[in-house]
This record gives sequence, structure tokens and C-alpha cells, in this order.
Amino acid sequence: MAGGEREIALSKEDLREVAAFAAACAEAVLEVFEADRPDDSRPREAIGAAWEFVRGGERGKSLRDTAWAALRATRVARTAAARAAAWAAMYAAGAAYLHPLPEPTQVKHILGAGAHAARVAELVAGDDPGRGAGHVERVARRATPGLVDVLVRFPPAPSGGGRVGELMRLLDGAVRSSAPAG
Repeated sequence: MAGGEREIALSKEDLREVAAFAAACAEAVLEVFEADRPDDSRPREAIGAAWEFVRGGERGKSLRDTAWAALRATRVARTAAARAAAWAAMYAAGAAYLHPLPEPTQVKHILGAGAHAARVAELVAGDDPGRGAGHVERVARRATPGLVDVLVRFPPAPSGGGRVGELMRLLDGAVRSSAPAG
């Protein structure tokens, strides 16, 4: 790797922890997309593929295909909240593809679904930032020790990304603060 950076050790169980967290975050807001586009199952299928991986499935074509399909579903959503919910589903299916690279952008694989779900919470509450912050706090409390252990191996979430980026950094800080001192 450039600059002598070392890869971060990640086991399949680590990836399953990340995918479970992401799938739970996306699943919590799926109904927002489905209310907007009741005949479009792509985000649901992406979340289902993530859960299949969590339960012992392999990283493979199904995860990739459903993640891309959920991304395409963002284009047909009629509301910003429904788009954010489809993005959360895309991140759920993509969570299994966290790369062992010590780069801030990899944090999106870990927390992207949670940040987009927090944005959904804001948007359905009339774009209320307090609702997003409250959602972040609740999601951070559900982070398992395994998820926290994976997250702290990576640098903090990257800058930028608009409001979703702000929510991701807020979630990143909240989850990291629950890590044992060491």
C-alpha cells in the first residue's frame, strides 16, 4: 500500500457485525420508501441480502446486485425521505464490502446506513435536525461491542457529504465514545 500503511485485519465475523448493524438501521426506515413506492422491492431485497450474509451467507453476486438495485431505486423515489431510505438499504447490502484499508471513506460501509436512516428521521419530521440527532443517539446505543471494535480500527468518518456526512460524523463520535479505553 502507498505510504507503508498496513491493512486492517477484518474477519468474516467482523464483516457480519457491520452488516447486521447496517441492515438493522436500514430496516428501521424501509417503510418510508415502501410508502412512497409500494411496488418497488429493491431496497427490501438489498436488506434481505444483507441479513442473509449476516446469517452465514457468502459475500457475492446477490449482495452486489441488490446494492446496485437499491441505488437505482433512489432515482425513482418521489421524496427526499424515500431516497434516503433507499440509500440506507444500498449501504446495508454494501456493508459486507468494507475494505481493510485505513481510510476514512471506509467508515461509510460501517455507518452509511445509520447516517441515511437518521436523515430519514429528520426529513419525515419536517427536516428537524433534532430528530436526526435523537435517531443517531438511539442507533449508537444499539452498537454491539463487535461493531465498536471494528469501527475504532478505522480513522474517523471523512469530512464533507452534506447533512448525511454531518450525521455520519455525529454517529461516528457517538459509537467511538462507547469504546473501552485502551
